[in-house]
Amino acid sequence: MFYQLYALQHAALQPSRAFADAVHSLYTNPLNPLSDTVFGRSMAAGAELFERTTRQYGKPAFDLPAALVDGKTVAVTQREVWSRPFCRLLHFKRDLPASRPADPKLLIVAPMSGHYATLLRGTVKAMMSHADVYITDWVDARMVPLAQGHFDLDDYIDYVIAMLHELGPNTHVMAVCQPSVPVLAAVALMEQNGDPLAPASMTLMGGPIDTRRNPTAVNKLAQDHGIDWFRTNAIMQVPFPEPGFMREVYPGFLQLSGFMSMNLDRHIGAHKDFFMHLVKNDGEPAEKHREFYDEYLAVMDLTAEFYLQTVETVFIEHRLPQGRMTHRGTKVDPSAIRNTALLTVEGENDDISGLGQTEAAHDLCSSLPAAMRTHYVQPAVGHYGVFNGSRFRAEIVPRVVDLMKANSGKS
Repeated sequence: MFYQLYALQHAALQPSRAFADAVHSLYTNPLNPLSDTVFGRSMAAGAELFERTTRQYGKPAFDLPAALVDGKTVAVTQREVWSRPFCRLLHFKRDLPASRPADPKLLIVAPMSGHYATLLRGTVKAMMSHADVYITDWVDARMVPLAQGHFDLDDYIDYVIAMLHELGPNTHVMAVCQPSVPVLAAVALMEQNGDPLAPASMTLMGGPIDTRRNPTAVNKLAQDHGIDWFRTNAIMQVPFPEPGFMREVYPGFLQLSGFMSMNLDRHIGAHKDFFMHLVKNDGEPAEKHREFYDEYLAVMDLTAEFYLQTVETVFIEHRLPQGRMTHRGTKVDPSAIRNTALLTVEGENDDISGLGQTEAAHDLCSSLPAAMRTHYVQPAVGHYGVFNGSRFRAEIVPRVVDLMKANSGKS
């Protein structure tokens, strides 16, 4: 019922948003003599702030028309190469000379944790300079009709395996945050089955492999509440008239509320600064604010079965590090991984996945030779800095590239 009330509230504010748009247009019109006054800019800023804080943000575009390769700018074409009801596989095809040696194929597995895959736009852009990049574009569960069936953690693992099969041999995989567990499970299952299409290398970044290590506030929340609490308080039905009407989901707006509450003062301050930049006609900081929050406030729903199974398996019962995780009745055994090189990356100040949680993968992949396992802690970055930003580009990307180069050409 709460989801329905949320949708009704948003609909009820539509006339107010339309009025705010009109006010904004009036006081930003160059023909209006007040538009270049403090009063006019204050009116326009207030109207824009109201509209932005009450709207539902749609899915952003990747908008990556070009890449820098070998010091030259080349055109990039985004295309869909594989799809299932809950995911599309996108390929960023670069316009490179046919005579140029092929770069490694890289599958980036984006988080399915509330935000869209476009949150990794910077990750994709950085890696396109060095690799033939593919990314998982997860579908908003409220947009998937009930007739398309369910989607849980086992299905997630199946999707990863299917995409690796689609890309073929000598593919490298990178998991950012949440997918570290299902990607590690998928690779373990492929190696257990002697699958020749197991990836050549696996990079796990800021992922909750073992949340018993250095638990964060997010981890403690799961520990303090049993799975029944999450089922009762976090699961809702998609309201009419969305395509996924009646599907049980973990709503994106709930996840967003949790994210924002962790740093509420910072978000309030950012919006206050945004207002003042508009009043002062300081365009560049205001535009950076728009770009960041257009992405940050765009959220998607997760299927209830996926969310609950993930919370229980990863955050409450710690089944993977305890050797009790199964996939459709088959035990997941990371010690079976013998051919896929491993790189784990953590941020020194990560408040989502604490230090040591991703590094735990090395203990589980006990059959991998030491020469095929690398761990790196990036100083002075939080969770977001593990996969985006200047330190990511300068310090982390070269390590991923070196890993792929050292392990390319494997059968």
